[in-house]
Formats: sequence, C-alpha cells, structure tokens
Amino acid sequence: MNDRQRGPAARAAPNGPRWHAEAPEEALRRLAATPDGLSDAEAARRLREHGPNALAEAQGPTAIALFARQFKSPLVWLLFAAAGLSVAFGHAADAIAVLAILVINACVGFWQEHRAEASLAALRKATSPTASVRRDGAVRVIPAAELVPGDVIELQEGDAVPADARLLDAASLRVVEASLTGESEPVDKVVEPVDAETPLADRTSMVYQGTGVAGGEATALVVATGSGTEIGRIGDLLAEAGDQETPLQKRLVAFGRLLGLVALGVTAVVFALGAARGRPLDELLLGAVSLAVAAVPEGLPVVVTIALAAGVRRMARRRTLVRRLHAVETLGAVTAICSDKTGTLTVGQMTLRRLLLPGRRYDFEGEGYAPEGRITGDGAVAPEADPLLDLALRTFAGCTSARLERQGGGWTAVGDPTEAALLAAAGKAGLTPEAVEDAAPEASRLPFDADRRRMTVVRRLPEGGLRASVKGAPEAVVDRCSRVLGADGAPRPLDDAARKNLLAANERLAAEGLRVLACAVRDGDDALMDSDPETVEDALTFVAFAGLQDPPRPEAARAVAVCRDAGIRVSMITGDQPRTALAIARELGIAGPEDRVVTGADLDRADASFDPTATAVFARVSPEHKVRIVREWRRRGGVVAMTGDGVNDAPALREADVGVAMGKTGTETAKEAADLVVVDDDFATLVVAVEQGRGIYDNIRNTLQYLLAGNAAELLLMLAAAVIGAPTPLLPIQLLWINLATDGVPALALAVDRFERDLMRRPPRRPDERLADRLFLFNTGFAGLLSGGTALGAYLYALGADGDESRARAFAFNALVFAELLKAFAFRSETRTAFSLGMGTNLRLCAVVAVSIGLQLLSHAWAPLADFLRTPRLPLADVAALLALGFVPVTTLELAKGLRLRRERTRRAA
Repeated sequence: MNDRQRGPAARAAPNGPRWHAEAPEEALRRLAATPDGLSDAEAARRLREHGPNALAEAQGPTAIALFARQFKSPLVWLLFAAAGLSVAFGHAADAIAVLAILVINACVGFWQEHRAEASLAALRKATSPTASVRRDGAVRVIPAAELVPGDVIELQEGDAVPADARLLDAASLRVVEASLTGESEPVDKVVEPVDAETPLADRTSMVYQGTGVAGGEATALVVATGSGTEIGRIGDLLAEAGDQETPLQKRLVAFGRLLGLVALGVTAVVFALGAARGRPLDELLLGAVSLAVAAVPEGLPVVVTIALAAGVRRMARRRTLVRRLHAVETLGAVTAICSDKTGTLTVGQMTLRRLLLPGRRYDFEGEGYAPEGRITGDGAVAPEADPLLDLALRTFAGCTSARLERQGGGWTAVGDPTEAALLAAAGKAGLTPEAVEDAAPEASRLPFDADRRRMTVVRRLPEGGLRASVKGAPEAVVDRCSRVLGADGAPRPLDDAARKNLLAANERLAAEGLRVLACAVRDGDDALMDSDPETVEDALTFVAFAGLQDPPRPEAARAVAVCRDAGIRVSMITGDQPRTALAIARELGIAGPEDRVVTGADLDRADASFDPTATAVFARVSPEHKVRIVREWRRRGGVVAMTGDGVNDAPALREADVGVAMGKTGTETAKEAADLVVVDDDFATLVVAVEQGRGIYDNIRNTLQYLLAGNAAELLLMLAAAVIGAPTPLLPIQLLWINLATDGVPALALAVDRFERDLMRRPPRRPDERLADRLFLFNTGFAGLLSGGTALGAYLYALGADGDESRARAFAFNALVFAELLKAFAFRSETRTAFSLGMGTNLRLCAVVAVSIGLQLLSHAWAPLADFLRTPRLPLADVAALLALGFVPVTTLELAKGLRLRRERTRRAA
C-alpha cells in the first residue's frame, strides 16, 4: 500500500499533528475547517484528494500466483523430474499417476490460501455505513465513505463512530472502545486536550472509527479517514504480518531437501556403477527414474493433508472451526497462549458482583445481562423482605439511561453496559424498569457529566414528595453525602470516621478488580427540580456501593489449569485497566500473588528486546504492542497461539503461529485473520483443540515413519541390486503401486488412528525438536532394512533359481508389498505394542491391509492388472510363502519395541 493510496492524512499521521493534544480551535485551523462544516464543493475537492473513507485494498497474490505457490516444495520438483523422465521413456502411466497426485495436492493448498486472503476484505466491513455531517450549514446523513478530513460530524447514543475525529463539543459522551483497545468499560470523553504522549486507550479528546457511542452526544472534527485511521493502521499491520510456516511445513521442506540429496546421491552411484559395467544408456536412465520414484513418498502430501482434514472434522464436532489445515498440527507444538481478556477469558458483559451497604454485603450470581441468578448474603436473600436491598437496587436501576432487550435466546444492552448490568441485577430481585417507573415516575434528570462524575434522576414518590437518586464515582458521591443509612435503615450523620470507613470499603472493592459505583438519595420537595447540580446533589444520604465486573468464564480457570499441566504458558494481553486485568488473571490462575502487570507504556520504555516469559499480564496495550509481544515470544523459540475477538486483535492473530478467534463475540475481521475459530467462545474448547493437535501430530509422525521406512526399503533394495550388478529389481510402475496402493492407503488409516490417552499430561514438543530424532531415524532405518532385506533375499533367491528377471522381480515385488502392509501395525504407536493396543482399536487399518493383500493376490490372477503391473503369474504356493515372509519385519519390529519399552520402564523405576 503506497502513500498515494493512503492519502495525505494517512501519510502525516505518524509524525504529523497529535490531534488529541491540540485545542479544538487549533485543530480547526490546521484543517481549514469551521464548526459549521465544509461546503459541498470543498468536501468534493477533499474527497478527490484524500480518497474515500474506506480501507485501501491490499494487492494480494493473484489466483495464478497462489496456485503456482503450491509447487515450491523440493518433493514436488523431484516428482516432476520423475514424471518427465517417465514420459521420455514411454512410461506414460507412471507419469500420469505422479502428476495426478501433484494436481490434487495443489488444489487443496490453493483453496486454503485463497480463503486466507479474505482478511482485509473483512476488515473493510467494520466501517460505519452512514454519518451525520454538517455541510453548507445543514446536518445531513451521508455515506460514511464520503467523509473527508475537516468534516464536522454529530454523534448521539447508539451511533457508530464513522471516522477518527477530534471532539469540538461533548455532553456526557461515553464511548465503547472494546473492539479497538480492549477496554471493557465505556470511556468518558471530554473536549480538553491531553498530553501528546498519551496512549491510544486514554486519549479522551478523540473518538475513533469502529467504536460506538454508549451515551451522551457530541460534535467532532474528522481528522483521519480510510487507511489513515487507527483501524486503518491495524489493516496495515494485518497486511504486513503475513502467514507463518508451521513447524510441520518447515520439517517437510527439510525432508524434501534431504530426500532430494539422497536420491541424487544414490542415483549417481547406481548410474556410475552401471556405466562402469557397460550397461545401455536407456537401462541406466530407466534405473534413474526408478530410483527417483523410490526416493520420494508420493503419497506423503496427500496423507498429511487428509490427516489434518480428519482432525478438522473432529474439531468441528467439538466446536472449533479450522480455516487453515496446517494450523491443526501447529496446535500440538504450542508452548504459549497469549489470550485477550475481554470476551475470551471473561464473559464480555458487565455484571454486578457485589452490593455493599453499611453493615451488609450481598453477592449476585449469574453472568451477563440476563436478569437471572440468586442474590446471597449470609444465605439466600428475599429482596422483597429486605427494604435496604430494595432501596439500593431501585436507586441504581432508576438512575440510568440504558435498557435491556431480549434477542433470540439472550439479552443485550442498549446504551452503557455498566448501567445495563445494574438493570440486570435489579431484575434478579424482580424489579423491572417499568416497575420502578410506575412506582416513582421520573420528574427530571441531570445527565452524567465527566467533571461531576455523577448522574441524578428525580422521581415522584407514591406517598408524595420527590426523591433524587444519585449514582456515580464513589469519591464524587461520598463527597456530597452528609448522612449514611445505618444497618437498621435509619439515616445517621456521616462523620469523618464513617466517611473514612466508606472510602476504605471502596478501596477494598477496587482492589478485587471490581469497577465501583456509589449511590445516594435525597428526599425533598419541588426544590429538587432545580437544574443546578450544586443544589440537587447536596446533603445526600449514602446508600450503597456496587462492585461490577466483566466476570471470568467459569470454565476458563479449569482450562488454564489444564494448560499448566500440559506445560503451556498462558499470558493475558488486554487493553483494559492494569488493576482489573491483574485481578482477573489471579482469579483464573494465570498470575500469582507476586506477579505484576506490564503496561503498554512500560513496553514503549523497554529495550527493543524484552522477555515476555517473565510476565503473565500485559495491560493497556495497543495492537502494535500485541504484535510485538507475539513476535518476541516467537523470536525466543516459542510456538504461540493468540486468542482474540476484536478488530484490534487481528494483526496479532495473523502474526501468531496459531491465531484463534472467538465465534460469538468475535468481529468478522478477527475471524478472517485467524487460523481457528472457537464457535462457543469457550477458552476450554481451545484446550481441547490443543489436545487434538497433539494427537494429530503423533499420528502424522507415525505415518511419516511408516512411509519413509517403505521408501528406505525400496532404495536399499535398488541400491543393493546395483552394487552387486544385478538387474533392476523393481520397475517404476511397481514402485508407484507400492508407494500409493500399499504404503499410501494404510498410511491414511494410520493418520486417523485413535489418540493415546495421556496427551495432555505430556510437556509440549520443544520448538527446536527435530522431527527426525534418534528414535524416528532408528525406527525408519531398522524397518527399511528389514523390509528391503526381506525383498532382496526373495529377489536373489528367484534370480539364482532360474535366471528369469521377470519372475525374480515378481518375488521382490510381492515380498516387499506384504512386508510393507504388515509392518503398518508396528507403526501405530512408539510407546505401545500392537498387541497392547488391540487390533480392534483400528478396524480401518485391518480392513485396508486385508483388501490390499487381496489386490496383490489378484494381480496374479487377473490379466489386466498383471499387465499394468508387468508381473507374471506365480503359483499359489510361492505367493503363500512370500506372504509368510512378510511377517518377519513386523514381528522383529514389535519384539524390538517391546524390549526397548521394558528397558525404559526399568530405568524409570530405578
């Protein structure tokens, strides 16, 4: 994306005006604007200059480029070379089989990457479709895309902010910025400028595109549109992050290089030996093609893809949708989960947790805005029999401008989420807004003001007279109180000691990570109708403190504990207040008593490199900070999963090894940027997905050992024959049959085998752990030596018996097929023998082996198949003997495994 595409406002943003630090008059002057707005002509000129108020479209790869990208693996180029040689020597069937596999695998990869390129398109959907703007002195509603820097917009409760704007005038303005900053509570906005270095979440003089007005009204000067907005900068981060190669992809690329080198080396040796013996050139090249086919496991890409796809189906049944196949395997290597707080570890809705009256405390159960849940004190509480509780709830519920609406099977808040939580709490006591209004109709109100930090509603009492219900910040309310209700309900003077006790109670609630509000009342006559707050909000009687919280999900703490047992670090990364974040983290077990919070400001002051492993909670962070944290984890060798739901999480989701978006509360941008989507927003579901990833990796590892052992057997057989000067023991078409029809099909059954039971009691794989470790190489080499040696013995026996090359090839072909099929049972597990696993736990593999053996027998009875494979008919006695010979490798492998496991158990016991 270049500067011309982004527009002048975007180019100036990094080092240009700090709009939040400038006075409204200065902002107007800089943009050559007036409080009455622009003229239509000037707006049209600026629209041509700056471009539409929409995110600039990143130039992604074309469909052709995406498809071509699927052919970059060394494995693929080896197969192309083999196919080309096959065509050159008239073996079209061999070439077609290889090319068909290549095309199928490329199509699967193309589809996955094509879907990933929809991320920026989803980000553009987050913009507001319309805006109220002043043009030529009149207020008009226009498409938000037509806004330009210098426009003056009007905002009211319920509006979505259509562009980044500097406030010119504001009345009780409160804005929900959770989707941008992660702040769970509405932010009070004021006109006064703030310090130039103020972080994004605290720029109270600004409103930003993609956020929502929770209450109040304002006029604001548009200072940035399109890609120049904060949400536009997130789009740039998302475009820059790019997709990450998974550990398995990296290991397969390394394997491809290794196999290529092995194939070239062995081919060169065989070619040189043949040339030294004076063999014809066409025979030498045919041997080269055979060796290339033998060296490359043609079924490997398809088997891995199918193994991952099977995992996708399993995870879908467990409420996790997978957008990128290889991310399934990466889950099994995750060493750290960086989790957003709001809506991920927490419910994402404010809830009244505690009501504190003098001498009394009430706890509220339930989550979110549903007016359902018990109220408890020393036991269950009957609100109708508790006048003080009734008064407190009526005071809080009657002093609000929010409302609750039932949508589908749940409840949603319209207006300030905190006020909606108070309505839900009153509903738990059977008090509806209608009941409060009917009992005491509203007579007047003083809206919330950021300077007063209070709101007042005056109501007419049934018995006559008026009552002012006041709600606001604890200090702001207590400061205006002269009396306090006693435990018996009678008001008492609020002396210095009582005032100190109230403020101490407020501090205790705040230390628990609760957002605290206070309420008070004043009874009087028509003097309460005065519009002067100094008159109405004076000589109040304190009633109660309310402690509110976006509560942790009940299942999140259990999921965090499972992660701890599995050796996975969980960190909280949020834009919320540090004290709130730390309290939630401690409640969930993410942070301990000694842990402290690192803020975005701390990160700005830190060196370029910092240690994320030393911190459990990051608070007040921006999208750039989140990306930086993830990058630092990865730079230190961690495999990172990042969870999130907001627009602000999208760049970090893309940057992480595994990005995990929430399905219910997640924005479309977050979902499209992520690799996985947790449908039910349940953190515990992610833990289940990690278990699936570990099991899938184990199955893929077992399958790789099985496949590569087969290729090793073929290479050893071909190389040994060349060294001793024997004719080529297997033809290319026979090798393809072995690799695909016998090795490939059982490999699919291994790839979807049942998982072992102790997956989540093991530590995660080390990020630098080699796929081809010592055990892997031993299993592969030993099995290859056994199968290749068995086939070589059968080949030399037949060749020595009558010198018939065709019959000798049939002996080698059948012996290798039977050995390969039967040894599949030895590769089901590295830690348990086939006998302890039980044959019935993978009936699919049993069926596949039986059918494949049947097809091999058919190749000697059905002429078309025998002609295709170029095998002569063998007597039944010979075939039976070769089948019995095929049991030698699997029996030896299982005996060796049993001895190894016994030695390991003895060593652990000692």
